[in-house]
Amino acid sequence: MAQLDRESAERTKIQNLLRELLDAKRTRKSEQLSQDQLGLFAAAWEARQAAAEASQTTQGKDDDGPGAPPAADEKAPRGKSGGRQPLAKHLKRERIEHDLAEADKHCEACQQDLRPIGEESSERYEYIPAQLIVIEDVCKKYACDCTIKTATKPSQPIEKSTAGASLIAQVIVAKTADHLPLHRQEKIFERHGVDISRKTMGGWLAQGADLLDALYGSLKEVLFESKVIGTDDTGVKVLDEKLPFARTGRIWPYCGDAKHPVIVYDYTTTRGRAGPEEFLKGYRGYLQADAYGGYDAFFKDPARGLIEVGCWAHARRYFHKALESDQAHMGLALFLIAQLYGVEEEARPLSADDRLRLRQLQSRPILDKLHNYLEEIQWVVLPKSPERRAVRYTLKNWVALTRYCEDGDLQIDNNATERAIRGLAVGRHNWLFFGSDGGGKTAAVLRSFVASCQRVKVEPFAWFKDVLSRIADHPITRIAELLPHQWASTQA
Repeated sequence: MAQLDRESAERTKIQNLLRELLDAKRTRKSEQLSQDQLGLFAAAWEARQAAAEASQTTQGKDDDGPGAPPAADEKAPRGKSGGRQPLAKHLKRERIEHDLAEADKHCEACQQDLRPIGEESSERYEYIPAQLIVIEDVCKKYACDCTIKTATKPSQPIEKSTAGASLIAQVIVAKTADHLPLHRQEKIFERHGVDISRKTMGGWLAQGADLLDALYGSLKEVLFESKVIGTDDTGVKVLDEKLPFARTGRIWPYCGDAKHPVIVYDYTTTRGRAGPEEFLKGYRGYLQADAYGGYDAFFKDPARGLIEVGCWAHARRYFHKALESDQAHMGLALFLIAQLYGVEEEARPLSADDRLRLRQLQSRPILDKLHNYLEEIQWVVLPKSPERRAVRYTLKNWVALTRYCEDGDLQIDNNATERAIRGLAVGRHNWLFFGSDGGGKTAAVLRSFVASCQRVKVEPFAWFKDVLSRIADHPITRIAELLPHQWASTQA
């Protein structure tokens, strides 16, 4: 009998995994509840509350349900304004006048010459293909009877290289921001009639990362000034000459808070605790992440000074995965989580102090209801089922998940860090793997500056071109001036 139960449980587990894989393959991934679902779950919650009140009238328990879905969820999606949008104002404009032929400027009816009364204009985009040019640096030489002097040329990012700062910047941005593998860039340069091998470009990437190493350290210093750092990790295939197959390395993004708008990536060969332990050495503050067991030792050691903040997006994902197999129980939990996010919609534009007050007033009661509900159903749902995993994950991490209600500067989830992973996920489908651990470290450095530029709305190519052209001569004591958020203020 026990053997049959184990086989049944294993079969159910495999069926759930297959369903998740098929859903991920066939359907659009979304954890957003529809209005119909929210309305259905709201009605179920109210009915449940009414039944509970009827059975406990002697105790005088007053436990009103959260009510209808939050106003934020009821808002109709804001449609795009009609009509053609104006063309970008910052682009160079070329005026082309179209005039009548001289013969057409005379009226056949009244025999008078037509006089100008105005004009009609319209705009369109035209594309000018990129081009490569050759810059010849000519250094004049002068001499007298006792000396010779030669003019000096500006420093280049890579001395004695055929690549200038703008070309290196283009290769970096195309690979790291636009996810173009080097072999595709090689083909693009071929269309320009230029032979630049992918091996040469790979060398430029590594040398560019070396040039930015001191700036990468400065970026990390700014990150460590944050009150809260968000982190996550994702796997990337890495080639290894010692193995007949590609092993899996890890990329870890670390996101600073709103006052420190930087994103720093770190590469490690494994997912072991040693990677984040080494990277976070010296940081004291809040760390927001999923419930990865490798972090547990950090939070248990008071000397580390790290405080755990959970992520409701991760918790919600467990309930979504279990929704199909147990809509009755999981739907009510998702309804309450939607209420929490409804409060956050209202709290987003507020100051940290006002946000904290709003959470204490509205989010805390909802959290209490959710906690009581999960404790009630944890022994009702089947063991080892997706529903049980969802309930167990949430209750086990309850302190970390509710910590955002203790400080207005904290966020309800770690979605900002997950968005930092999205670019890597897109890249994996294009360049597929890192050629070595060194390539992983190079990618982490370069991706840090691309993501930090994007976060503060700085055009990455402009930043790389400018910084690479002058970082060799820039004083090391003022290196922080070149960080994307500092650089943006000097360009305004």
